[in-house]
Amino acid sequence: MTDAMSPRRVFYLTTPIYYVNARPHLGHAYTTIVADAMCRYRRLAGDLVFFLTGTDEHGDKIAQAAHKAGETPLRFADRNSAAFRSQWEALGITHDDFIRTTEPRHEAIVREILQRLWDKGDEIYFGKYGGHYCFGCERFYTEREIVDGKCPDHQTPLTYIEEENYFFRMSKYQEWLRRELEEHPDRVRPDRYRNELLGFLREPLEDLCISRPTSRLDWGIPLPFDQRFVTYVWFDALINYVSALGPLDGERFRTLWPHVEHLIGKDILKPHGIYWPCMLKAAGLPVYRRLNVHGYWSLGGGKMSKSVGNVVEALALTEKYGHDAFRYFVMREMPFGLDADFSEEALVARLNADLANDLGNLVARATTLLKGMGTLVKAGKGDQEVARAAAGTVDAVARAMEEFQFHRALAEIWAFIAVVNRYIDTTQPWALVKGGLQDPLRFDTVLVTLADALGFLGIILEPFLPNAAKRIREEALGHQGALRLQDAVVGRDTRSGGLKVAKLSGLFPRVDDKKPQVLPATPAAVPAAAMPRLSIDEFRRLDLRVAEVVDAERVPKSKKLLRLTVKLGEETRTLVAGIAEHYAPEALRGRKVVVVANLEPATLMGVTSDGMILAGSHGDTLALLVLDRDLPSGAKVR
Repeated sequence: MTDAMSPRRVFYLTTPIYYVNARPHLGHAYTTIVADAMCRYRRLAGDLVFFLTGTDEHGDKIAQAAHKAGETPLRFADRNSAAFRSQWEALGITHDDFIRTTEPRHEAIVREILQRLWDKGDEIYFGKYGGHYCFGCERFYTEREIVDGKCPDHQTPLTYIEEENYFFRMSKYQEWLRRELEEHPDRVRPDRYRNELLGFLREPLEDLCISRPTSRLDWGIPLPFDQRFVTYVWFDALINYVSALGPLDGERFRTLWPHVEHLIGKDILKPHGIYWPCMLKAAGLPVYRRLNVHGYWSLGGGKMSKSVGNVVEALALTEKYGHDAFRYFVMREMPFGLDADFSEEALVARLNADLANDLGNLVARATTLLKGMGTLVKAGKGDQEVARAAAGTVDAVARAMEEFQFHRALAEIWAFIAVVNRYIDTTQPWALVKGGLQDPLRFDTVLVTLADALGFLGIILEPFLPNAAKRIREEALGHQGALRLQDAVVGRDTRSGGLKVAKLSGLFPRVDDKKPQVLPATPAAVPAAAMPRLSIDEFRRLDLRVAEVVDAERVPKSKKLLRLTVKLGEETRTLVAGIAEHYAPEALRGRKVVVVANLEPATLMGVTSDGMILAGSHGDTLALLVLDRDLPSGAKVR
């Protein structure tokens, strides 16, 4: 674990190990892609990075699925684990390790931790338990968690099972975990998920059943102190984050574990936020540095799930639109921690507007100009306008990535792209040579600025669009050296000789999308007295609510529309509002507005709007309806 660059920080990032009963889909791909982007960014910054992913291969579901397929559980797990590994390779994922829970190195650490707890005398006990069990989740549900007699996640009937098993005395750590979360508010991010865990801890924490009898299930890691039982899959699987590092007293564990950050979807918050820290505390191991939680992808308004048959195959989309386009869409579309809705139309809109129009056209314009002007000689520093924008972008991206806010990091980079496009329009380098070169120094400065801007994009885009960034660096600029974030600078005169630039067009070809988009017509002003009167009962049918704007951005290909992410109490929604000509996105974030919450959803420019923001207008002036004193989001407007 050495690094000649003497990294500033150590960064150990894990994704969940994916259950091999399912084929890889968009939900799996999103987690792994954003983990890959984060690790690429941290490597670019010179940090010592270790990126872990893998597959979870024990338990009831695997044994049942293997039996149904006519295979042994190990053969079934081998085949499906290979599918995950193959997909990550096809998607360009740069993990440092891929762990399987059937590997001897994992089993050894699981058995060591179990034995350690058993030897303490009061951490594990034998008892009898009866409860409602979901084979899909491989866990018992308490009465307060059950919804209409069904699993709250799979919506399938539960099976009542009563049997003798071993239990981890998790209740012993309830008060410790509550204090841990309260005293370390950034232990779980975003904050809403820390609050959710604290909500769990307001109720008595039950002990955790950690075994299954071999008379019912023999596909698992045997308990070291009783061979009649195998380890419960969640107790087994969570230990992978430790077992991948080797011996618990080894150098790699000591180097990496203090810096571990877990990245998960919110559906597995309870095991990672409750079970896992209690397990670590009991085993005498430090708690993870942070738990970073993202939201759900939905399709047509419903959670994407294999059980309801609405999964999106990430690899098929990648093959259709390219790795970078797919990566860009999922990172730009989902504000980290919130839910997002997937549609292929929205992906195509992002590809055409952001990638083809903004980035692709910039690269084509700049390289065409630079190629046409011949060899760039060493010149003075570039224009400070673009240099300042680049420096500000580096700082803003760093802040966004520290918070796992990938969509904001990309928004900052696209703001820089807009600056460079405007710079070309303003300086018009082609005009500087008309009728003879009147100002050679100014001409050289413009060309150097454009070349530096391309070099900057070739570095800063690497974590997000690795293929496009590489083409800019190597095909357009001929750069082959090591990548360092510190070299993402515009205006630093370090060029020792000439630079030949090659034209690079078609970086992101447009996708032909001829499906018509119907926008609502703007009604003409009607005198108030001429409008039909409503009864009080008709008015009460409107559900007007206070909403907090969490995020705002322009809808691709539209001058008028903004895509708003708003909170109504605990609920998060997407709204489309025709206010882009009156309000900048950054001016709306954090503001509280009034919305119609019970309006039928409508799709505008490929984005589904679930509600309407209220505003008034007079002539060319538009003003949002806001509050004169603060109310919580979700409050009823009467």
